[in-house]
Amino acid sequence: MDRRSVLKKTLTTGVGAGAAVLAAPAFSQGKIEWRMVTTWPKNFPGLGVGAENLVKRINIMSAGRLTIKVYSAGELVPPLQALDAVINGTAEMSHGAAYYWQNKNVGLSFFTGVPYGMTSREHAAWVRILGGQQIWDEIYDQFGVQGFLSGDTGTQAGGWFRKEINKVEDIKGLRFRTPGLGGQVWAKLGASVTNLAAGQIFQALQAGTLDAAEFVGPYNDLALGFYQIAKNYYFPSFIEPGLATEAVVNKSKYKALPADLQEIIRTACQAEYDQVASDIYANDPRALETMVSKHGVKVHMFSDEILSAGAKASAEVLTGVRNSDNALAKKTAESFIAGLNLLRQRAEITDSPYLRAREKFFKLK
Repeated sequence: MDRRSVLKKTLTTGVGAGAAVLAAPAFSQGKIEWRMVTTWPKNFPGLGVGAENLVKRINIMSAGRLTIKVYSAGELVPPLQALDAVINGTAEMSHGAAYYWQNKNVGLSFFTGVPYGMTSREHAAWVRILGGQQIWDEIYDQFGVQGFLSGDTGTQAGGWFRKEINKVEDIKGLRFRTPGLGGQVWAKLGASVTNLAAGQIFQALQAGTLDAAEFVGPYNDLALGFYQIAKNYYFPSFIEPGLATEAVVNKSKYKALPADLQEIIRTACQAEYDQVASDIYANDPRALETMVSKHGVKVHMFSDEILSAGAKASAEVLTGVRNSDNALAKKTAESFIAGLNLLRQRAEITDSPYLRAREKFFKLK
């Protein structure tokens, strides 16, 4: 896949911020028109296309009563200012990842992905059933917005590295792109961590300002072209074992909608969460095969030394949040850890033993 075709017209810095001065949302003949800004490049597989499909669902389900125009990263605001655009009224809706905004409240990271934390299925159970959504609402109420799960990547890849890393010592001083609580874990392991939006990572690798980067997994990473710069591809991600994207809406605008349109947004987000998960799950292995067979990518597993050190660092990071003075972050961490301790029982007695048995005993050609 041609990286330029995926990233065409994607702007990754302040370009487009001036476009924020636009007319207020239109109301014509009973129809409502909103704007949604995203953190994703235009036509980006999985996550970006998922954002576009989400608004199509809403338009169809509402019979055109609520239409939403999608602005890809940089078209209206810089990608990592998408949430601020909803907060300040530049847009009614955004699509991204909650851990991009952990500077507002570190508790938001728990609604994307947590090091050595929940798998996607466990995470959805915590958010939807075990009280996670209610805590998420408490955090976002401070900013006048409402968040919904809107996409799922499953367990991610560990990242792209110019050189092989076999032991913790190899990580010291490594300039690594990775966000959220996972970034704090890699920093504890010795990496120099930074966060960049999707469309910025390739340029940083190419310029030599990064030694390594992780984003999602093979499907997205093929589109971003990382294999052109770094050939060592590590698995699995122990910092993002199950990652969710979010759709965020201005809460006052959302509450002003008729009840059926509010339900349409909720239902469309849940449907697209599931669809993105299937899209990525189906396309990851095919993309990985392409990169290995056609582009010389070398697949590695993280060593036990690195996985063990990562687990220790993850426990320290999560304990730090749980013991923090930030009441909502503390509440989030406590709820998440309690949920993890409950949900992992099912995984460890059912899912994991089955997968080990299938790998060991069953194969058809």
